[in-house]
Amino acid sequence: MEEYKVKGLTCANCTRELQEEINKLPSGETASLSYNTGKLKLDSTVDMNIVNKILSSDGAYIENDEEDGHNHEHHTGVNWIALLSISVFFYIAAFITEQWINEYVAIGLFLAATALSGYQTFFKGLKNLAKLKFNIETLMTIALIGALSIGEWKEGALVAILFGLNEYLEGLGMQKARKSMEKLLEIAPKEATILENGQERIVKIASLKVNQIVLVRAGEKIPSDGIVIEGKSSVNEAAITGESMPVEKAIDEPVYGGSINNEGVLKVKITKAYEDSSLAKILHLVEEAQETKTPTELFINKFAKYYTPLIMVISVIVMVLPPLLFNGNWGDWFYQGLAVLIVGCPCALVLSSPIAIVSGITKNARNGILIKGGVFLEQLGKITTIAFDKTGTLTKGEPYVEDLVAYDPTFLQIAASIEKSSSHPIAKAVMRKAEGLALDEPDEISTVSGSGIIAKMKGITYYLGNEAHVNHLNITEKVKQDLIAFKESGMTLVILANEMDVLGIMGISDQIREESAAVIANLHSAGINNTIMLTGDHEKTADKVAKKVGLTSYFASLLPDEKVAKIKELSKNEKVAMVGDGINDAPALATADLGIAMGKGTDSAIETADIVLMQDHLGKLPSAIRSAKKVNSIIKLNITLALVLKLIALLLTIPGLLTLWIAILSDMGATILVTLISLTVLYEKKDKATM
Repeated sequence: MEEYKVKGLTCANCTRELQEEINKLPSGETASLSYNTGKLKLDSTVDMNIVNKILSSDGAYIENDEEDGHNHEHHTGVNWIALLSISVFFYIAAFITEQWINEYVAIGLFLAATALSGYQTFFKGLKNLAKLKFNIETLMTIALIGALSIGEWKEGALVAILFGLNEYLEGLGMQKARKSMEKLLEIAPKEATILENGQERIVKIASLKVNQIVLVRAGEKIPSDGIVIEGKSSVNEAAITGESMPVEKAIDEPVYGGSINNEGVLKVKITKAYEDSSLAKILHLVEEAQETKTPTELFINKFAKYYTPLIMVISVIVMVLPPLLFNGNWGDWFYQGLAVLIVGCPCALVLSSPIAIVSGITKNARNGILIKGGVFLEQLGKITTIAFDKTGTLTKGEPYVEDLVAYDPTFLQIAASIEKSSSHPIAKAVMRKAEGLALDEPDEISTVSGSGIIAKMKGITYYLGNEAHVNHLNITEKVKQDLIAFKESGMTLVILANEMDVLGIMGISDQIREESAAVIANLHSAGINNTIMLTGDHEKTADKVAKKVGLTSYFASLLPDEKVAKIKELSKNEKVAMVGDGINDAPALATADLGIAMGKGTDSAIETADIVLMQDHLGKLPSAIRSAKKVNSIIKLNITLALVLKLIALLLTIPGLLTLWIAILSDMGATILVTLISLTVLYEKKDKATM
């Protein structure tokens, strides 16, 4: 598939019609033309000459040179403004002339105003009429011819001017949403400084290869994902995670392409070619996200297809029936029929969704929330239940020592001396607890699978592990009580004993994230009714986490396939989103109505989930849900506005009050309102409740 940037697309409805034309060409059935992104994708065997002809029939063209295209677009915008300004000047002059000078001069000026602002529409409409293709241009052309043929010069000119203004503003709204999108895509670095044999060389980002060493100075962008091999600095990862706080980076730490090096000089070994980097994937997903059509959009497009011909039929009925059956005046009802035609413009309706959706996707992407398509944004606004995996989502996914009882003062120092060479997560938790203590070197260490470690130190044998590991001892009543208490509160036990006595007990648990409780409370206030935890952990641990975090319910001791079954069961009555860390939750993420993964750049998360939180926490989830709800309510409001304004205009035909300018104002008013309301998504105030 080839991809082209198309400029000059006038409206969403016209874009749909152009795509349908291209789809009829040999090998063109897979072609797609997106109004949202201004991109044309088609098979390389399609005849480009015919494609160019189809596009130019609507004033659109394929951009060859970026600079040239930009100028062309800017130029076109200026042209439109100039033409409309002159038309308005002529229109006002005609009004004054009609009153004070001469009616025929006034008619000339009205016609000049009509021609200047309406000629493009007029010629497109004539072409469409010849092909019996009925769209907005056809409707406007018929209305113009009709108005001028019955001597309605004033209103004909007003129709042309207002329609020209409408088209210009409609394009401007989408352009604004696209610009906001393009700004996001500009985050990508353009070139990199690579080090080869001690020499620096600047290369294009696309030619970067894995294992090359790049030099990143202060203020420069890190070109692609890699590992720091020299230097220390703080890095701004806002482009990836949406977090504004800098992150400290030292040797052996990972960095993401597109993040900005704040102070020192870093040498980075590239681990992914640019197109495989987190940033490239994010940008690609965000671009693709705008191409997908939501169920609402698909419905509107289908509706628009039948709506226009239906209005044409109503228009003919309005022109013919009252004079034939009720002795109406042919001229008056012909005029009413023309006004009905203008009401047939589906622009506001077709526009009610795309600008809001592109704005919603862009706004979230800036916050490090990747929504992979309008469909998922729409879905996110309808979610009523969120199921969370526990580990790595509500908790940090790393054990820590929550509590300990020492029966011997040397307990912690001995335990840490035994654990210091182990890389087991529990050993690391013990080491963190014993930070600052002077440790000894064990003489010998052996591991007993599934229960713990036996170590010899200074001639004494120590046992470090779980309950089964110390079953050679007669445990005192006091120790028994402590063990029961630790187990009751859902902790994993680590016991240290010698041949005779228990020296101490540690209770290990998975640390709950600081922000989890606030996020859950915030989700409830954002309209989520049920927050449910699904975990493989045992009942006690699950109960403790659920209570501390404030979840509505939990299910413990679940195997991966039981998580999937639970989600299926919940989905029967509710719209369910599943949040997981994306590594082992893939099946559950795929089963839920919506899969949300904690990304932090993990490939599997970016690929599996419908929505990826690029931060390593849930802090931004409530604001994503709020913005999705806002987008959904804006789309509903837009559709209602567009239809109500049209209905009012149509109802005015019954008493015979519909005039051409009321018709055009109802249509134009709807389009402008829909555009402005949609753009408010971008300018939503920062959500105070985000972390």
